[in-house]
Amino acid sequence: MKLTHLLLGLPAAALLASFAHRPTPPVTYDLVISHVNVVDVATGQLRPDQMVAVQAGKLVRVGPAGQATYAAKQRLDGRGRYLVPGLWDMHVHFRGGDSLAAANKKNLTLYLAHGITTVRDCGGDLTPRIFQWRREEEAGTLAGPRIFTSGPKIDGPGAYWPGSLEVETPAQISKALDSLQKLRVDYVKIYDSKISGEAYLNTIAQAEKRGMKTTGHMPYSVTLGEAVNRGLDATEHLYYVFKACSGKEDSLTALVRQSLTTPKPLGLFAMLPAVYDTYSPAAAQRIFRLMASHHTAAVPTLAIGRTLAELPDNDHAHDTLLAYIDPRIRATYTRRLASARQQSATGRAFTKKLETKFSSLVPQMQAAGVTILAGSDSGPFNSFVYPGASLQDELVLLVQAGLTPAQALRAATLSGAEFMGVAARTGSIAVGKEADLLLLAANPLANIANVKKIAAVVSRGRVYQAPELGKLLQAIKNR
Repeated sequence: MKLTHLLLGLPAAALLASFAHRPTPPVTYDLVISHVNVVDVATGQLRPDQMVAVQAGKLVRVGPAGQATYAAKQRLDGRGRYLVPGLWDMHVHFRGGDSLAAANKKNLTLYLAHGITTVRDCGGDLTPRIFQWRREEEAGTLAGPRIFTSGPKIDGPGAYWPGSLEVETPAQISKALDSLQKLRVDYVKIYDSKISGEAYLNTIAQAEKRGMKTTGHMPYSVTLGEAVNRGLDATEHLYYVFKACSGKEDSLTALVRQSLTTPKPLGLFAMLPAVYDTYSPAAAQRIFRLMASHHTAAVPTLAIGRTLAELPDNDHAHDTLLAYIDPRIRATYTRRLASARQQSATGRAFTKKLETKFSSLVPQMQAAGVTILAGSDSGPFNSFVYPGASLQDELVLLVQAGLTPAQALRAATLSGAEFMGVAARTGSIAVGKEADLLLLAANPLANIANVKKIAAVVSRGRVYQAPELGKLLQAIKNR
């Protein structure tokens, strides 16, 4: 009986043995980038002669190229080229209502063509359209960056920007946050045109209890320290950090509060000269240490500051990229342009002096451990701040301010992913992460301006080489 079982089992055993020794068929990757220099944004180091393989939109191999060859549907020769994660623009705007929806959609092409594979929309009135664009991108029917959005901004009664959620009481704040959670936005953006100091701080506190991330502007009737202690996750622009660098911050804040009951309440721009004159290195270090300890990030937006400061002096009529800005968005530029041209010579000089001071804060924050996030503030109404190109300019300005190219790159890649809580799946070049990549013709660690020398963009695993990017741009060019 045992012998019979043994004999019957022999054919099966032989069959299994034949399968065990049969060679595994080679994997055919969707994309292989061979012999490329990989920029490790986590360490700021270069890893030469690497092979990167992509399958189903994910990085599945990253390592030394060696002599092996790999089957692939598409190949990119990385010799003499540099691979970085796709760039993140952490402050953009899609806005202007339904009449500007199609014009805003065209800007997605500009971001992608300049190597930006992820953007963070910082509040507007096109939230349903943004969610629709995201669905189209995920379906592969629309080329553009991944979009994180705050949805409508939170502000006070009579808010400046259309579509804002206007709050004053705790109940109104709760209702506004309910609506944002129902929309499933990615974070909360607070604006300062009309919101009271109390409502501002209460919004942060309520959002913190719900586990919602908060960023924004800040009324000058509160201190940045108060906001940080309530749980503010990031401060947009440097006006509010700068006020906290004043040695007289408390008295200046009290002055603003007292003015709110008068016919001429004091606002940000009225107070900036006094803040400038009372700047204190010691106060600056105190707020930087507080921000670092609470993991409150800063988005400097130096490029828009420079562009707006120079508006009265620069003629943008012949800007190359103006041809790719929809005429309806170009029409929104007139408001800031007119305001800048009405500014006095003294006002212009102070604005430029202020921008220089802002730049000096960046390396100090970096040294203190504050997370720096690269953002452009591009979008309708922000005159001549071109989607895509302005983020590249921001990186150049961050380095001119005192960051290393590696630090600037991290601010536009991994730091953005970490801030949004998605670093486990994106923001750097590693196995298992999303295949959002930027292939450059020159080393960005040697010269950050080399982020402009784009050989190819990979978005969701799809390759857009320079000729195809050119065709995408031609499709949105004004005729």
